[in-house]
Amino acid sequence: MGGQTWEEVTPETVLDLEGPATRFLCPLSENTYGIDFIDFEIKDYDSGRSLFRVQKDPDAQTDVSLLEDLDPDVENTLRTIRYSFPPEFLRYKTVRTSLVFGVGPQEMPNFRMIERHYFRDTLIRSYDFTFGFCIPNSVNSWEAIYPVPELTDERIDAMVANDYETTSDSFYFVDNKLVMHNKAEYKYSDG
Repeated sequence: MGGQTWEEVTPETVLDLEGPATRFLCPLSENTYGIDFIDFEIKDYDSGRSLFRVQKDPDAQTDVSLLEDLDPDVENTLRTIRYSFPPEFLRYKTVRTSLVFGVGPQEMPNFRMIERHYFRDTLIRSYDFTFGFCIPNSVNSWEAIYPVPELTDERIDAMVANDYETTSDSFYFVDNKLVMHNKAEYKYSDG
C-alpha cells in the first residue's frame, strides 16, 4: 500500500493485495452509514449444518463516541473475530452465508464487500460481493452461496496444524469508498 492514505483505498487496491493487511485500512469512524451487523451464519450448503452463528443482542446499544481514540489493542479486539471450524470445513464443496444488517439514516448506494483469505502470507481465496442499493433506516438480508476452492492435502494439514495462521480481511465499500475493514482468524479443530 506504500504511502497511500485510507481515503485513497479503492476496491482495486484491496484486490491487488498480495498478503493480509498489516493494519486496519480505515478508521472505525468511517462507518458513517450506520452499518450494523445483526445476524450472521455460515453453513455447509450440502448438509445444511450450521457451523457458526452470531446474533446481536437486540437490546444492545453502541455509543459511537466510545469508539473514538481507542487503545489499538482494544480496537483490534473489536474488529477481529476468531472462528473455530471442524477440519472437514476445509473439504466442503460449497458454503452458504447469510447476513442481516441494518443501515442508518442515509441511503447507501453501491454497497460492496470484498473478502480476502490467506494462509500465512499466501492468498487462498478472494470473494467479491455486490449488494447494491440500501434504503435509509432499513434492515437487509444478504445470502451468498459459493464454491470453496479445492485445497491440497498438504495445505489442509498445515492449516489444521497452525491455529489462527489462516486469516481474512473484509473490506466494505459504498460507492467505491472504504467505510469498514474487519479481520478474522481461523482455527480448524474438533475441540
